[in-house]
Amino acid sequence: MVLAPLILLFVVTPDSALAEDWTMFRNDRQLRGIATGTLPAEPELLWKFDTGGPVRSTAAIVGDRVFIGSNDGFLYALDKATGKEIWKFETEDSIEAAPLYRNGTLYFGSADSFFYAVDAETGKEKWKYETWDKILGAANWISSPTGEDWIVMGSYDSTLHCIDSGTGKAVWTYETQNYINGSPAIDDHHIVVGGCDAFVHIVSATDGHKIGEVDVGNYIAASVCLDKGMAYIGHYGNQVECIDLKKQEIVWSYKDRSFPFFSSATLTDDWVILGGRDKRLHCIDRKTGEGVWQFRTRGRIDSSPVHCGDKVVVGSDDGRIYLINLEDGKEIWSYEIGKEVISSPAVADGMFIIGSEDKSVYAFGSKAEKSE
Repeated sequence: MVLAPLILLFVVTPDSALAEDWTMFRNDRQLRGIATGTLPAEPELLWKFDTGGPVRSTAAIVGDRVFIGSNDGFLYALDKATGKEIWKFETEDSIEAAPLYRNGTLYFGSADSFFYAVDAETGKEKWKYETWDKILGAANWISSPTGEDWIVMGSYDSTLHCIDSGTGKAVWTYETQNYINGSPAIDDHHIVVGGCDAFVHIVSATDGHKIGEVDVGNYIAASVCLDKGMAYIGHYGNQVECIDLKKQEIVWSYKDRSFPFFSSATLTDDWVILGGRDKRLHCIDRKTGEGVWQFRTRGRIDSSPVHCGDKVVVGSDDGRIYLINLEDGKEIWSYEIGKEVISSPAVADGMFIIGSEDKSVYAFGSKAEKSE
């Protein structure tokens, strides 16, 4: 099916966050998992913060603060330098979704079925929006025709919701045939989200109407990664797909072993990198779908890797965090926490933040640089 050109009346608006910050899941609206700057070859533990439950959320790092959810039902604001608690906001169930920071407000969902807008400075609730089931995936944003932010997120109520950021009221909804676990990705032309109905859905940002869909044949729990008109996604059919959004066709499929992919991808100019439940980090050629290298751990990798300079950082269910050489997939450094690391890293200002099933949040970087 060939689509007519899609014209969106959206413009990019300035954000108060800095370029060095990590303001949302995967760090940009295309969910590419790319960080600026560099990471030390031998990161040191800068601080550890204990919560009351496993930490599966990914942090947002904005200015001198870190924002992250916990399965204890709280969203925490922490001092980036020390890890000390500044405030916490309570929901009625676990928070696995990464918070989205936009213009002084944090947007995030909870397993209590509500989606919240909270003041980033004070931790005070601005509004909450009710869905019909839990929300595990992070939100994304678009700028409306009149310049306001619209917030887009999926829920286990099988619906993609678009919400006015100022009022907390629904703008439009888009229904799928099963749960939405991951986050919607957004480029200049599409909102793209994978569903547990086995479809990659391509949706209009203006009014939520269906542009198209691609059947991948199995549950999709991960978030789609977009770049240059292509979508990259792994799924429970033990494959990674490259999809041409305009043609709505699968360009290539990658399969190495019969294990699912839950991790979301990070990109370089040439490669797609993501974790598998086969205990491997896979590096795949973007053009051909052929394997480039693999890095083995001792546990499945549901954590989504981040590409920063010449390194890749990722967690594993073997209880370790790894730094891997981008060029050849060799281990540079690892740190043993001792409990599974399902959380995905957030990277900013030469440091990274990550959570663990041991109920704690960890910050790594260079102590020498932070003390200057």
